[in-house]
Amino acid sequence: MLLNIHPDNPNARHIKTIIECLKDGGVIIYPTDTVYGLGCDITQHKAIERIARIKQVDLKKAHFSFICYDLSHLSDYAKSVDTPVFRMLKKALPGPYTFILPASRMVPRLLKTKKDTVGIRVPDNNICRTIVKELDNPLMSTTLPVEHYVEEYTDPEIIYEKFGKQVDIVVDGGPGGIAFSTVVDCTGEEPVLIREGLGSFDAIT
Repeated sequence: MLLNIHPDNPNARHIKTIIECLKDGGVIIYPTDTVYGLGCDITQHKAIERIARIKQVDLKKAHFSFICYDLSHLSDYAKSVDTPVFRMLKKALPGPYTFILPASRMVPRLLKTKKDTVGIRVPDNNICRTIVKELDNPLMSTTLPVEHYVEEYTDPEIIYEKFGKQVDIVVDGGPGGIAFSTVVDCTGEEPVLIREGLGSFDAIT
């Protein structure tokens, strides 16, 4: 299903359709403030395994991140962070950043990496934040199963043509981007830039 949603005023009925799909173990493709993402409810194990199959990755080696509505979920899924790190997160989010933090016990075992970390995202995108808020759970998120993001993957209709059969809903929230989030590792003494993306590392450190 290709579901058109207004970026500024998401239709409540459409959001409800998406939430029901996610709670039922569905997999969606949806807009963020960077590229279109592939996601599911983090509590739905079969959906997580399905995404790993779509991506053709081993769950233990996969780099999935959690899409949160705001930082209120932080203490649920990440171990307590010190004040400078929290300040940096507050400055950067919502925005095009992924922060790698030590995972708490609430992170589903399926999603724990060998290093016991979790990637946290709060995109500056009204549609995906509304979905997460209404779901009342973070979304597990990853990139589309493509080698390279090119211009055509900014168009939800082309995304639907290519991947519509593999997922339950493609959320059309208008054109997406082709730049990724900036990844910052906050598990050591100092924040370390892992990948330079859309967000400026210098602006938040």
